[in-house]
This record gives sequence, structure tokens and C-alpha cells, in this order.
Amino acid sequence: MRELLVDLGDRSYPIYIGEGLLQEVSSFFHKHGIGEKSPLLIISDSNVAPHYLDQLESNLSQGGYTVATAIVPAGESSKSLLMLGDLVGKALDAGLDRKSAIIALGGGVIGDLAGFVAASYMRGIKFIQIPTTILAHDSSVGGKVAVNHPQAKNIIGAFHQPEFVLYDLNTLQSLPPRDVRSGLSEVVKHGLIWDASFVKWCEDNADKMLALDSEALGYALHNGCSVKASVVSQDERENGLRAILNLGHTIGHALEAVAGYGELQHGEAISIGMVGSAKLAVRYGAPEEVYTQTKRVLAKCGLPIRLPQHFDVDAIMSAMMHDKKFTEGTMVFVVPTAIGKVEIKSDVPVHWVREIVEELKKEGE
Repeated sequence: MRELLVDLGDRSYPIYIGEGLLQEVSSFFHKHGIGEKSPLLIISDSNVAPHYLDQLESNLSQGGYTVATAIVPAGESSKSLLMLGDLVGKALDAGLDRKSAIIALGGGVIGDLAGFVAASYMRGIKFIQIPTTILAHDSSVGGKVAVNHPQAKNIIGAFHQPEFVLYDLNTLQSLPPRDVRSGLSEVVKHGLIWDASFVKWCEDNADKMLALDSEALGYALHNGCSVKASVVSQDERENGLRAILNLGHTIGHALEAVAGYGELQHGEAISIGMVGSAKLAVRYGAPEEVYTQTKRVLAKCGLPIRLPQHFDVDAIMSAMMHDKKFTEGTMVFVVPTAIGKVEIKSDVPVHWVREIVEELKKEGE
């Protein structure tokens, strides 16, 4: 088992990465002071629950815990205020109190949703992240929790750190191939912002990761989580450095909104967004290799690097205007200066962004 620390003073917490950790789940709960007197609520989705919910509930019950469960429809559409209200009702029905904890069993959607339920229920109770996707190695670390509004993703949210993150690599074996590819987008992103040698490793080992080789995945996720933990430890509430984690997300979130949070998976949208950021980098004078290598490693991981033809540029630009990183006439973008290094540009002209979105679409012709 690998262990990492997100160092946030009295809010610090560990990330555990290994195989078979769900079998020992109650020991982790006891270790972190989750009491047995108050009930727990596991929130999962319709894809993950059939595989792992009974196992998790049984292991916690055997450890002395009273456990309630809630299953929501899989997909981004569950990150809504309506679903938040339903889950608060489930928490009330289960008798959750201030010493209870909410457990997120699933991917990034479940982590965001369950975390926001925990952040808002009784003004904040404990929660535990048990990610079951590759993509969630990013979203499960750092305490960003949220639901969506039809006009903007993650616009209703909070910072609420988990007690710990328990990453059982065995849960990745049930992932559909598309979800595997989508998850690798954020793995590559951590290399692109922080570690050029890791980008090269991802390119060389893409086939192993796609085949769910446990050794390769363990190494990749440990590296990705290490980058995320380092950044969050230095800037918990995104006052500066943490914004570099948004590489590809300004365009990517707009694509997700335009697609109705369904047609494109998060990692697919972010992949296209990272290619757009690399295009922008070249405009700012970065070497052409930043663009070509970004495209190459993402393509090797089976990810899209062009914008689908039917996407409307006006709709994409309109979605970006609702982004938290937009100010009148200019946008904030994370822009690579080299592979493994980025900087935050706070005055990117909107017309440049539009031209790049149009270029991304033309490449798909």
C-alpha cells in the first residue's frame, strides 16, 4: 500500500492507494476516529453500486457501524440541487447527526455530490472518499465539492476536505474502456503541469494503463495524487498556485455544458481543452513541441484531441462567459510554457480563445 499526505495543518489527511483495501475498510474508519454510535450514509451511483456497495456496507456493518445507503443515477446530471435535496432527505431519514459521516463510493460525480451533501448537512459533517475510477484520483483529493447549474458546471459548491481517501485499485478492474481512457486525461494533466518525465512515462506506458495493469496504474495514480497533494497543500482554496490544476478546464467545462453533461465525459472534454491550451501556448511563444507532444500523449491514451463538428462555437463561447475565470473582454487560462511547466495568464483576449475553439473544430473536418 502506498500512502500520501495532503498537508493542511489540522485539516491534513492521508491518501491510501493499494489493492484489497475495501476488505479492511472498518479498520481505516476506526483509525481515523469515525465513531460507531452515529449512523453512516454511503452515496453511490447505479453503475458502481452493483459492484461494490454490498461489500462496503457489509464490511462496515461487521466493524460495528450502522449504515444507510443511497443510489443515484450514474452521470453528471445527478450533480443537481434537486438531487442534493433528495440526499439530505435520505440523511435525515437515516438519523445522521453531527458526528456522522458520509461516504462517497464512486467516481468524480459521486465525490463532488456526496462531498457537497456533507459540506451542507448540519453546516458540515465528516466525509470519506472511496474513489472507484481513474478520473477520481484528481477529484477525490483537495476538498472541492459542488453541484452544477444548467448554465455552469460546479458553480454551486464549497471547500470541504475529506477525513481520508481510500483508493482500492481492485475497483478499477470493472471500469468500461471509455471510462479508463477518460480517467487518463487527468493523469496526463498532472504530468503536463508539473513533471515532464512523467508525461514521457505516460506516453511510453499508455498501453499498460489502458490494459489496467495494476503495477502501472498504481505508479500512475501515486504520481498523479502526489502532484495534486503537493499543489493543494500549498494552496488549499485556490488563491494562486492551485489554479494550475485547471489546465484544459476552461474550454473543457464549456464543452461539457454545451454537450448537456452527457455526450462528452469529463476527461474527454478536458483532453480537448488541454490541446486548446497548448495551441494558446504556441501563440504566447512556447515551443511547437508543447503542442505536438500534448496531442501525441493524449492520442496515445485514446483521448479526443479535436472538437466534434456539430458543436456550436457561439454556444461554447457563451458557456465560457459563465465561467468563474471570465472577466469582461479577457479570460484566465492556464497556459503551458514547456512540458511540465505552466503559468496562469489572466488577460487572454476572448477573440484569441474563439479562434482556438474554431481551430479545434476545423481539425476535425
